[in-house]
Amino acid sequence: MKVLKLSAQGLPQSWISMEQAVVHYASDEVRWESGGEVAVFRGGHNAITGIQSVIRVNSIIGTRGVPRINPFNLRPTLTNAKLFVRDRNVCAYCGDHFHETELTREHIIPFAQKGVDTWMNVVTACRPCNHRKSHRTPEQAHMPLLYAPYVPSLWEDFILRNRRILADQMEFLMSHVPRSSRLLI
Repeated sequence: MKVLKLSAQGLPQSWISMEQAVVHYASDEVRWESGGEVAVFRGGHNAITGIQSVIRVNSIIGTRGVPRINPFNLRPTLTNAKLFVRDRNVCAYCGDHFHETELTREHIIPFAQKGVDTWMNVVTACRPCNHRKSHRTPEQAHMPLLYAPYVPSLWEDFILRNRRILADQMEFLMSHVPRSSRLLI
């Protein structure tokens, strides 16, 4: 299970482990928290008071400090797993829904025609459609695209990169995705 780490302003920074979250709590870097409590860690007893230290970890934390990186300048990395989720496991040519093992990354403008490997030039395709289109453009192959590619927003990228998102984390992230997002369908 991962904790969603945000900047103090509420911008997603990273998915972190429980141990990393505990370090943020212990270092007094957590400015605010949201979502539900996901773990309780008990430490040693204070030699003077005898009170045991306890750290309660929430699923979403806002940490103090200014992020070193402006998250809006980041381009989401392109992976097949994230691409297939973006496209909801639907082939861009036949429109059928497939298991991820039956899908491929399909380049709209193929490498053979100087196409590049970017979010705006790839869609999800089933193996038969990808084979049929081959090294041609959709127009050359007479295989029109059923949906347009797009670059996921910062919020969508955080959803796409984690398969085990808790309900409160998902609710928080989904409340920030663009209304045009395919993830809302």
